Amino acid sequence: MVVRRRPQRGHRFAESPVLQLALQGWRSRTVGLLLMGAFAALVGRGFYLQVINNDFLQEKGESRYRRDIEVSASRGKIIDRNGDMLAVSTPMKSVWAIPGDARTMSAVQKQQLAALLDMSVRELDGKIAPEKTFVFIKRQVPPETADRIAALKLPGVHQEKEYRRYYPTGDMTAHIVGFTGVDDKGLEGVELAFQQSLLGHPGSRSVIRDRRGNIIEDVGALKPPQDGKEIRLALDSKIQYIAFSQLKAAVESNNAKAGGIVVLDVQSGEVLALANWPTYNPNNRENLSGAQLRNRAFTDTFEPGSTLKPFTAALALEKGKFRPDSVINCAPGRLTIGNATISDAHPHGALTVAQVIQKSSNVGVTKMALTIPPQEMWQMFDAVGFGQVPQLGFPGEVTGRLRPWKNWRPIEQATMSYGHGISVSLIQLARAYSVFARDGDLIPLTLLKVDQPAVHGVPVFTAQTAREMRAMLEMAAGPEGTAPKARVPGYRVGGKTGTAHKLVGGAYANKYVSAFVGFAPVSDPRLIVAVMIDEPSAGKHYGGEVAAPVFSQVMGASLRTLGIVPDAPVQVAEASVRKGPL
Repeated sequence: MVVRRRPQRGHRFAESPVLQLALQGWRSRTVGLLLMGAFAALVGRGFYLQVINNDFLQEKGESRYRRDIEVSASRGKIIDRNGDMLAVSTPMKSVWAIPGDARTMSAVQKQQLAALLDMSVRELDGKIAPEKTFVFIKRQVPPETADRIAALKLPGVHQEKEYRRYYPTGDMTAHIVGFTGVDDKGLEGVELAFQQSLLGHPGSRSVIRDRRGNIIEDVGALKPPQDGKEIRLALDSKIQYIAFSQLKAAVESNNAKAGGIVVLDVQSGEVLALANWPTYNPNNRENLSGAQLRNRAFTDTFEPGSTLKPFTAALALEKGKFRPDSVINCAPGRLTIGNATISDAHPHGALTVAQVIQKSSNVGVTKMALTIPPQEMWQMFDAVGFGQVPQLGFPGEVTGRLRPWKNWRPIEQATMSYGHGISVSLIQLARAYSVFARDGDLIPLTLLKVDQPAVHGVPVFTAQTAREMRAMLEMAAGPEGTAPKARVPGYRVGGKTGTAHKLVGGAYANKYVSAFVGFAPVSDPRLIVAVMIDEPSAGKHYGGEVAAPVFSQVMGASLRTLGIVPDAPVQVAEASVRKGPL
């Protein structure tokens, strides 16, 4: 028999003691307050982000579809002193792709794109094969070609504006202007020396892109680009053309290895022309060699030979050791110092100091040099800039070689007095001659056009010594000197030849560097022209025969270009010219 138990009265299920909380009252209140505080903080944070400071969420949203892209700045122009264009940036396009999308192009589309970009389909496939989000297919595409590509509406293929540098004067100014790379950064010459000024600062603009990278809306400019600064060089394109063409002709006619020429303004120190041969076309640099790229006037050094004799003579005059009419016995054309013998190319007897320079006597200059303490001679060479960087800010400037005076032996001091055992660059030599063209002071050179000429430089010689040396150098370029071929009809010129053996493997070889440095008009010098011909091999090697004619042509045409008033009657050049010794 089953007995049913009747539930007790007064107890409901919901009121079971098992289900009752055992928490104390303060704990429940604390938990409730914490939950209310968290909810309030969440509401406050939401209110702050959506009402007070909604930039954060706005930026997060825009980052999904909005992009800031760079807007290229145009590189600054390079112009000559008269405003003629030497380097200018032309607008181009770069064609880039998102490889994952670009690989969906059909075979026909690939053929069309490859044909427009002058590449094979295989090469194009290689460009878009990598698993990258971005790849350049081709840089610096002409605008008309870029427009034809854009008309194809190829998937994953896009374009951006960029610039390509163009050089209107080509190889004529290549070594001084230089060139830029594909990324529009200077690599050589003025382009590199003034990179920061020319580069400018890119801007930016905001666009909306779809998931494939296509720009579907241009929101607007954020920051406009700042184009690079225009650089106005001291270079005169007319004088540069004269110097370049005459140098090229001289190198070719003398079957020489190379050559360089510099034209300076005596009053301002401006570089009016600078050229080298061989050269290159900066607009087409596919097959360049190191020999073509070298700016020899800055980077190459050579023993200047007899072009240094005027400095030794000037120091002897400055120290009161000699006067221009002091007589030096140069017979029998040889001088032995220790185990070495110094010889003149042509023996001379007694010569005045002026005649020593006119005839270019090694013996006469050596005898003057040996009366001067080595330290004073070194200080003079240092004062005119030898052994120092010219500080034009040009890439590749060299110091040359000027050994410390404490290590000089008598024979070394003797050979340095006529330009052996010391090396200089052509730009150093041209600048040093300004102490004779001016009143004994040395001014800095500049590649940039200056508004006001330098009034005073650093004194090296007195004005009297400079005037006496101008007279001697005019004799050297006269009919009885070593460089009658340097004369210019209508103008008085002064200058000095130099012919030096080349050092090959530490020994002097039967190879020469022929040079001439001079100024004009002598009555009021305005220009300095320095010419160097490396290894002439067409039967002539003396500076008076190889380099002096280049000086004559360049100096004469340059003076006429500048409108400099002649200071001498026009005379017919002599038909026959005696060979000068150095």
